[in-house]
Amino acid sequence: MKILRELVRRNRAGSGEALASVCSAHPDVISASLLLAKAHDTGLLVEATSNQVNQFGGYTGMTPATFVRFVHELADRQGVERERVAFGGDHLGPQAWRDQPAPVAMALAVEMVQDYARAGYEKIHLDCSEGCVGESAQVGDMLSAERAAELAQACETAAPDGRLSYVFGTEVPPPGGARAAEVGAAISPTTPTAARATIAAHEAAFLHRKLGDAWERAVGLVVQPGLEFGPDHIDRFSLDSPNLLSDVLSVRPCLAFEAHSTDYQTPQTFPALAKRHFAVLKVGPALTFAYREALYALDGIAAWVVSGAAPQTLPRIMDKLMLAEPAFWAKHYQGDPARLRILRHFSYADRIRYYWSGPEAAAATARLRASLETAPLPSPLLSQYFGEATLVRADALRGRCGQVEALIYARIQDALEPYFACAPASRPQ
Repeated sequence: MKILRELVRRNRAGSGEALASVCSAHPDVISASLLLAKAHDTGLLVEATSNQVNQFGGYTGMTPATFVRFVHELADRQGVERERVAFGGDHLGPQAWRDQPAPVAMALAVEMVQDYARAGYEKIHLDCSEGCVGESAQVGDMLSAERAAELAQACETAAPDGRLSYVFGTEVPPPGGARAAEVGAAISPTTPTAARATIAAHEAAFLHRKLGDAWERAVGLVVQPGLEFGPDHIDRFSLDSPNLLSDVLSVRPCLAFEAHSTDYQTPQTFPALAKRHFAVLKVGPALTFAYREALYALDGIAAWVVSGAAPQTLPRIMDKLMLAEPAFWAKHYQGDPARLRILRHFSYADRIRYYWSGPEAAAATARLRASLETAPLPSPLLSQYFGEATLVRADALRGRCGQVEALIYARIQDALEPYFACAPASRPQ
């Protein structure tokens, strides 16, 4: 991806630039993000994970090609140029099939990454860190790198034009957030020794498969900078922490770091990470968390201005749906019934995001939005549920969308805005 490679070079030269990476399949999140990228006259990286999007549809029901069309249609609808959008595949590896023997899971992963490559994705995060059936939960650098190189070879076969850029590294939680055993534990940054070992293992594996040209297009190493979030806590990045990792890149001018799980960090964190050569800053749950905040606020407003509306209608519907189908949250939250009820709705992990696309939830949100679209929304009432900055942002969006959509987009953009403090000044080419 030309813009990413140029960004990495500029970042390594000390520009302090970093690209926001939105990892979400929610249409309102993507639409709001696209509009914000246009407002800043910059590009946006939109990514899909192997669990979200794969050759069988993932949990979104979309294949890699379908997801590209979906995002392009949203861009067209919002009047955002398609060329502002770059596509990435995140955590591409055997994770979605780790309950199968490794040869089966890897064969499916090969098929998946080739679909991503053919569909026009240009940033490929190769993540083979999780073990398959009969293996340890986390495999070592050597095996992970060997499998990553196998997938890179498949990508190069599917897209031999040299447009693919690779990201590698395993020192992050699996897709969906922190492991249950890690919640509450101290977050340890990746050590320079571990980072160098990961680079060396992947370089050796690529070169063993005669993928020297592909290795030259490896632009990102995923490491843990010392930040995370759990169901009800945030591990904030320490601005005063020593910068021990940047020296790892000293002899590799085309390689930068990628930061995952940067959700909910303070605005000062993102420029600080960019200066430490984190050129890609990923965000996901914080944006759907903001979407849920907006919907629940609108539900509260409806109880005041819509005739016959009962308070807390939407939360009750969502709680019923989550209790009826607990698979998306039960393994991630712990506690007594009262705590679980709070976490189902308000957790930073935002497992409620998996339920919005269901028919009953979609119908409930559509009813809520329709009931408020033409209703009078007095400023003093709005200020009870939305902050002043959100209302100012929503007013600016009113010329492009209705009053309800403007409030939802504004709240999402509030959460995403800090990422654009170090945005590159050019769109993807």
